[in-house]
Amino acid sequence: MPKAILREMGLRDGLQSVATIVPTQAKIEWIRDAYAAGEREIEVGSFVPARLLPQLADTAEVLAFAQTLPGLKASVLVPNMKGAERAMECKAASMLLPLSASHEHSLANMRRTPDEVVADIARIRDARDAAKSRTEIEIGISTAFGCTIQGKVEEDEVVRLVKAVLDEGVDAVGLADTVGYADPAQVKRLYEKVLKVAGGKLNCAHFHDTRGLGLANCFAAWEMGITRFDASIGGIGGCPHAPGASGNVATEDVVYMLASMGVDTGLDFDKLIDLRGKVGRWLAGESLHGNIWRAGLPKTMKETAHA
Repeated sequence: MPKAILREMGLRDGLQSVATIVPTQAKIEWIRDAYAAGEREIEVGSFVPARLLPQLADTAEVLAFAQTLPGLKASVLVPNMKGAERAMECKAASMLLPLSASHEHSLANMRRTPDEVVADIARIRDARDAAKSRTEIEIGISTAFGCTIQGKVEEDEVVRLVKAVLDEGVDAVGLADTVGYADPAQVKRLYEKVLKVAGGKLNCAHFHDTRGLGLANCFAAWEMGITRFDASIGGIGGCPHAPGASGNVATEDVVYMLASMGVDTGLDFDKLIDLRGKVGRWLAGESLHGNIWRAGLPKTMKETAHA
């Protein structure tokens, strides 16, 4: 049976996009329940100044709990060297560094050009190696499929930036449709181009469902050989530069789609739905998204089966 991996993004990409501050103990319960449902990759937070994202101020504590669960790969997002140093100090399994393929989005989001960010990534890689840290460096190529500020993002620019960070020795790269512009044909075309320069180091797809094509884009990436996907329980998340964005693809919807195709994710659907209910209570008043939680599994799939 073919297999796929889902990395839960709700605790970082999801929570950074909402005003509600979830208590640390609730986050710990969230991770415990996600782990019980079979999740083995979770992005638990981000090392950014608390004044910028108070929702993620407890990342170190949340990460420390996640590290007590056997076999769980806990990652964090870091925007700069200071954040990377914190990730390494806390012995995070992986740190995700964003690199925007859109020049204008990079300036708005990071206050640096894409090539300046590549130079920063090289310095972080040097620091990681000098410290003999085992923290992996993964680059998320954001706005890879288009940008609400700049508009079109050239595919050749995405390929150039992927090659640039791989030349600097990063461990992995993924492509992100940060603002929900992608369509399945575009996804296939861009992944085909990037796979030629990245090979197996291109190992993740990150899609937002802003315009209703999130699942279709996941399927297109799957058809290109990608077996690792970012998703958020309840479809929470988004980008501050993507007005009207409905958030990431919902974890439970991606699990259902893959399960219906006979793909094993190792995740328990019923436990995911129970967790979604808790997240909805913790985020009372915030918008959650997704579809399968309303309808449930069809009769052709066993309600208690692992999805």
